[in-house]
Amino acid sequence: MSSSVKLLDPAFQGAGQKPGIEIWRIENFQAVPLPKSNYGEFYMGDSYIVLQTTPGKGGSNLYDIHFWIGKDTSQDEALTAAIKTVELDAVLGGRAVQHRELQGHESDKFLSYFKPCIIPLEGGIASGFKKPEEEEYEARLYVCRGKRVVKLKQVPFARSSLNHDDVFILDTRNKIYQFNGVNSNIQERAKALEVVQFLKEKYHDGTCSVAIVEDGELYTRSNSGEFWVLLGGFAPLNKKTTGEDDVIPETTPTKLYSITDGEMKPVEGELSKGLLGNNKCYLLDCGAEVFVWVGRVTQVEVRKAASRVAEDFVTGENRAKTARITRVIQGYENNSFKSKFDSWPEGSTAPGGEEVKGKGKGKVAAFLKQQGVGAKGTIKSVQVVEEVPALLEDGGKMEVWYINDGAKLPLPEADFGKFYSGDCYIVLYSYHSGERKEDYFLCCWIGKDSIEEDQKTAYQLATKISNSYKGRPVQGRVFEGKEPPQFITLFQPMVVLKGGLSAGYKKSIADKGLTDETNKADRVALFRISGTSTHNNKVLQVDAVATSLNSAECFLLKSGSSIYLWHGNQSTRKQEQLAAKVAAFLEPGVALKRAREGKESNTFWLALGGKKSYTSEIESSETIRDPHLFTFSLNKKGKFEVEEVYNFSQDDLLTEDILILDTRAEVFVWVGQCVNVKEKENVFKIGQEYIDRASSLDGLSPKVPLYKVTEGNEPCFFTTFFSWDPNRATVYGNSYQKKLALLFGPSQVAEEKTTGNQGAPTQRASALAALTSAFNKSPSKSPPPEKTTANQGGPTQRASALAALTNAFKSATRKSSTLERSPSNQSGSTQRAAALAALAASFNPSAETKTSAPKPVRSNPGGSQRAAAIAALSAVLTAEKKKQSPDVSPSISTSGTPAVTSPPTDADSSEVNPSEADDSVGVAKTNKEDLSEANPSGADDSQEVAKTNKED
Repeated sequence: MSSSVKLLDPAFQGAGQKPGIEIWRIENFQAVPLPKSNYGEFYMGDSYIVLQTTPGKGGSNLYDIHFWIGKDTSQDEALTAAIKTVELDAVLGGRAVQHRELQGHESDKFLSYFKPCIIPLEGGIASGFKKPEEEEYEARLYVCRGKRVVKLKQVPFARSSLNHDDVFILDTRNKIYQFNGVNSNIQERAKALEVVQFLKEKYHDGTCSVAIVEDGELYTRSNSGEFWVLLGGFAPLNKKTTGEDDVIPETTPTKLYSITDGEMKPVEGELSKGLLGNNKCYLLDCGAEVFVWVGRVTQVEVRKAASRVAEDFVTGENRAKTARITRVIQGYENNSFKSKFDSWPEGSTAPGGEEVKGKGKGKVAAFLKQQGVGAKGTIKSVQVVEEVPALLEDGGKMEVWYINDGAKLPLPEADFGKFYSGDCYIVLYSYHSGERKEDYFLCCWIGKDSIEEDQKTAYQLATKISNSYKGRPVQGRVFEGKEPPQFITLFQPMVVLKGGLSAGYKKSIADKGLTDETNKADRVALFRISGTSTHNNKVLQVDAVATSLNSAECFLLKSGSSIYLWHGNQSTRKQEQLAAKVAAFLEPGVALKRAREGKESNTFWLALGGKKSYTSEIESSETIRDPHLFTFSLNKKGKFEVEEVYNFSQDDLLTEDILILDTRAEVFVWVGQCVNVKEKENVFKIGQEYIDRASSLDGLSPKVPLYKVTEGNEPCFFTTFFSWDPNRATVYGNSYQKKLALLFGPSQVAEEKTTGNQGAPTQRASALAALTSAFNKSPSKSPPPEKTTANQGGPTQRASALAALTNAFKSATRKSSTLERSPSNQSGSTQRAAALAALAASFNPSAETKTSAPKPVRSNPGGSQRAAAIAALSAVLTAEKKKQSPDVSPSISTSGTPAVTSPPTDADSSEVNPSEADDSVGVAKTNKEDLSEANPSGADDSQEVAKTNKED
C-alpha cells in the first residue's frame, strides 16, 4: 500500500456514492461520521465537514465539500478540518469544489442545505455538549437576516439589542414573538416567519403561541405589552450598530498569485484563463472571497500545502474571521470563479496541458490510481433517456402574423406551420390550463436571414399584444434552429423554408446581389425530416444536393410536379409516416413516389445534380436540462452580475423581485407582481444581458429561447422545474403578507400599511416611550424576565393597561360613525373610557393598598411624568383622528394552528361621538384627582390633560 493511501482517513471510504448530504465532525483530530438525526446541529466549539453530492450530466456526480468552523473551535481543529477536506476530495476523484465556512459568515450555498436556518449550539466535543432539551428553557433573542437563506444570530436578551432596521425573534417557554423593525426588509420579515414556525415545531412540539409585534405601531394587541414587559419595558430603540460579525469585506480588484513550495508570487498580466498552468496551484484574491485554483495534475500533498497557504494569507490580511475560502479544480470551476474573468472559453487548454473536457476525468482517475487512491466518486457514463418535456394543452386557439413593412399581417390558417428563414413571425396561442382562466403563449419567431428592422418590429408588436392582455401572456423569443418543444408541438408539421416574403428581406437580398431562394413551384427543393416525436419533429429545407442526405433520416425531394420520399436505411417507421404527412402539407393531392436508400432512380439523382457520398451519423440536437435560479444586480461599474439561488424552491420566487431561471435549453425571466413598472419594461434586456454573460463564461447558446413569465401566469414548462403548489401562486400581497397567509390562514390577513407615511409610527413610539418610562422608573433594577417569582402585580397590571389602551386605539380607527351614533352600540366610547381608567388606575396604588398614614407634603416628579405621558398619548389620539389611514399589525395567537387577525383598514370617522367626549371628561377628572392627591404641582398638568382629552 502506498503512503498516499495511509494519509487518507478511512472514515471517508464509500462517501459520495448517493446524492444528498453527509457530515463528519472533527473529534481528537479525526473525522467521525455524524448521525443523521443530528444533521443541522452545529456546536460552536467544533469543526465539521459537510459533503453535498449532486447528480451531474451523463450520470456522474458533482461534489461540494464545506468545512464549517465554529467561533470557539481551536486553531488546530480548524486546520485539521481543512486538511481532511483535501483527503475527502482525493477519495472522490479530486474534482470537488471546497468551501471554508465560518460561523456567522456561511455561504448561501451552505445555508441552503439546512432550510430555513441553522442554530449554532453552545459547547463542543472538548468542553462537553449542552443540548437544549437537557437544560431549563431560557428565553432567547435572535436577530434574523436574509431574504432567501437565513443567518440567525443569538443576541443579548435585552431591549438594547433591538433596532428599527432588523427583524428579531424572541423565543420564550410558552410563546414566540416576532418583532419587525419599522425599517426592516419585507422579505426578511417573511423569511423570519419560516424560522418562527421552525422553532415552534423543533423546540415546542408545535404547541406554543405565536405573536407578531410591529415596531412603533400603537394599534396592537396585548402581545405588544407582553413583549415589552419581558424586555423590561418600552423605550426608544437605539440605532443599529455594526459588530464584528456584521462586517462584510468589500470586493477588491482581483489579484492572482501562483503557489510554489508554499510561497506566493504575483502573476502579472491581464487576468485570463491562459495564465493557469495544470501543474500548479494559484490563489485568486477577491477580497470577500479567496479562491484556490488547483491544476488537475498536482499531487495531493501540493493541494494540502495550497490550502494552508490560503489560511495563512487571510490571517495575515486580517480577514480570517470574515473571508470565505473556496477551492476549485481545473475543469470543474464554478460560475463564481469563472465570473472573475472577462471570458472563459469552453474546452480550451491550459499551458502545457490537454483539453480538460472528456479526457480530463480519466486523467484524474488514472493519476489518483497511481497514488493508491481509488476514485470512488467516478461513475461510468450512462445513456441519458430523454424525458418528454411539459407541453401546452392542445385544443386552443391559434393566431399567426408575419412582419412586412413595419406591420403584422395575418397568416392564412392553411399556411400555419410554414416559416421562411428571411421573415419574422408572431404566434399567439390561447388555451385553458387546469382550473385557471384562459392562458396565453405569445412568441416571436426570428428567421436566421431576417433583417434587424423586422426583428425590432416583431418585438414591439408582440409587446403591444401582451399589454392588451394586461401582461398575462407568457412572452417568448425564439430563433430559427433553437425552437423549444412547446413551440414545435403547436405546429404539426412545422416546416422551415428558404427565402422570405418580407419586402425588407427581398430588398436586403437584392442590395447584396444574392439569389432569392424563396421556394417556387418550378424549383427543386429538398426537405430533411428530423425527430420522431411531436415535440421535436421539425422539417427543414436544405440545399438540394446529394451531400445533404443522411442514412439516419428521411427526406422529401420536390422536382417539378413530382415529389419523392427518400428514407435512409437507418431511418424509422415514424419518420416515414411524418414525411408522408409533410408531403401532403406542402403539395396537396400530389402522388408520392418512394425511393429507398440504394434503390434510387436516375431521375432522383439527376434532380440532385448527381450521386455523391453523404453521411450516416446520427445528429443529436437535444439539450440536457440543468436548471439554475439566479438573482441579478449591477456593480459599481455598471457590470451585470448574477448570484445563484441554491437548492431553489417556489418560496424563492419573491413577489418584489425579478429572477432568472436558466435550464440550458431555455432562459426564463420571472417577474413578481410587486416589481415596479420601469423594471418590468426592461425584462428582455435583462434576459439578454444574462445570455451574453452566460455565453461568454459558461458556453450557453446565444440563440437560446428567452421567455418572460409573470407571477400568477406561470406555464407548465416553467413550473415543472419546481415542486409547484398552485395555491401559493394565487395568494396576493407582498412577500410578508403572502407568507402570513400561507402559514396562518389567508382569510384574516389584512393588508400591510404603506411605507410612505412613517411619521405616525415614530409619534406613537415616542408616546409609548413616555408611558413606559412612567411605568418603569428604574427598569435596570427589574428582575430578569421569566425568573421573577414574586411581586408580579405591577408588571401584570401595566401590561393589562397597555393591552386595554392599545385595543381602544385600534377600535378608534375604524370607520364606523354610523354604528357609534346608534344607541345600541356605544362600545367604542365605553371601551376607550375604560382603557384610560385602567391606565390611570395602574399609575396609582389601589384603594386596598392605601394607608391612612399622612402623605408628606413634597414634590413628586412621578405625577408630572405620568401626566406628561397621558398628554402625549392624548395628542397621538387627536392627531390620529384628524388624519391618516390606520396601520395594520397582524396579531397571531396560536396553540396548534395559528390564526391571523387584524383590524379593518377603513379610515376613522371625522366626527366624534358626544358620549365619548363625556367619558373622556370623566376620566380626565379622575386623573386630575389622582394626580393632585399624589402631587399638588401636577394639577396644572392634569388640567392640560383634561383639556386635551375633552378635545379628543
